[in-house]
Amino acid sequence: MVVLGIILLIVGFLLKIAILWTIGIILVVIGAILWVLGTLGHAVFGRRHYW
Repeated sequence: MVVLGIILLIVGFLLKIAILWTIGIILVVIGAILWVLGTLGHAVFGRRHYW
């Protein structure tokens, strides 16, 4: 999710498409939160680990 967000950020910046930039930011933030929760040992959506 984080990687997809970064790709969308780059594509949105290069092509000057604001919606891709916005979606990229949202995906990076959500992906980072899920990644941190997963590494801390909290169950995320019923899973012990979130990759």
